[in-house]
Amino acid sequence: MTAGGHKPPMAPPLIELDGVSKSFDGAQNFALRDVSLAVEAKSFIALVGASGSGKTTAMKLINRLIEPDRGEVRLDGVAVKTLDAPLLRRRIGYVFQGVGLFPHMTIGENIGITPQLLGWPRAEIDARVAELLDLVELPQSFATRLPHALSGGQRQRAGVARAIAARPHVVLMDEPFGALDPITRDTLGTAYRAIHDRLGVTTIMVTHDVQEAVLLADRIVVMGAGRILADGAPGELLAGDSVPEVAALMAMPRRQAERINALTAATAHG
Repeated sequence: MTAGGHKPPMAPPLIELDGVSKSFDGAQNFALRDVSLAVEAKSFIALVGASGSGKTTAMKLINRLIEPDRGEVRLDGVAVKTLDAPLLRRRIGYVFQGVGLFPHMTIGENIGITPQLLGWPRAEIDARVAELLDLVELPQSFATRLPHALSGGQRQRAGVARAIAARPHVVLMDEPFGALDPITRDTLGTAYRAIHDRLGVTTIMVTHDVQEAVLLADRIVVMGAGRILADGAPGELLAGDSVPEVAALMAMPRRQAERINALTAATAHG
């Protein structure tokens, strides 16, 4: 708070969805219906909800993989519909389940593909690839390997490196760790959160795993039937919500923790 008790003006949101609606069949079955969402710079937002709730559709509107039927999406105050879609996507990192590395290209070539498309000099690309391999904790020797030679977790690390190679301010993640075993998933989630904080990027992650959302995100947006049902900090939503669907969803990690504590206590007293 500034002198005199006045709060400093809040910075405008980096990403805005303003009354967006989307239907894929042209009828009344809306994947999204009048959704508005503001995302502050450097925040980590998790979109959660059941399959078909609209969370992936909402995220894909940001980089124009999907166009809204109504409403507007803005990035840094500019309507994304006015921006060249391929150039827009090169400014936004994208990580998804299954990674999607090009199988015929080495890991180094995969990581450097966006800087190459943006016209970076070769030496700068090579330096960036080496920097990112260190950042995601992969050996430098992996730069010359093909994706099939890596484990699933290693490929996902390479996918994260590729997503942030061109130094984007925004990273979109669609079930990024869903295909991994629980230990690898937890390790990579924690590692990505550290990268998010270190680089100061803005992350929007779609996940069906509420526990993952609670542990990684600053803010959780619960979606259902194409609408936002709740939006708040993990602690706030864990404390309870008046919407039954939200309360049931957020009760899951609490019940899991209680069951683990009960099992641990029983073992200790056994």
